[in-house]
Amino acid sequence: MKLEEFFPYRLAIAAEAFSRNLQDVYAREFGLSREEWRLMSILDGVGRISSLDIARRTTLDKVQVSRAAARLESKGLIERHIPDSDRRLREYECTANGRKLYKTARSKVNARAQTMLDAMPAAQREALEQGVNALIETLALDIETRKEPR
Repeated sequence: MKLEEFFPYRLAIAAEAFSRNLQDVYAREFGLSREEWRLMSILDGVGRISSLDIARRTTLDKVQVSRAAARLESKGLIERHIPDSDRRLREYECTANGRKLYKTARSKVNARAQTMLDAMPAAQREALEQGVNALIETLALDIETRKEPR
């Protein structure tokens, strides 16, 4: 079998291309790396969350979380807390500036994503959504699916 015919490879290539297209928005317009964007996305609406929970909810490892958090903290977009119950743990939350920037960026990123999806026929978009949801369910991935406002 040719690599180009191998489903996991094709899925990874498509996901990476989609992600790179979105990265053009949050990196170019808002100066956020992919790791910073993912961290901000996790922090959106959850209040304070630990580095361990962030690593569980993303493809980022603890080191990537720590480095992205340090950069976001230096930009004034998040705050880091050390809980009294476990001094080894780090907890993060968005600042007011972070929430404001993320809200603006998310709107533009969602618009770009929707533009790409709208280029597909409606039946294929629906099939893609069903297929991705089925794959997530089959693999028992702990991914909360929530519809973002357009």
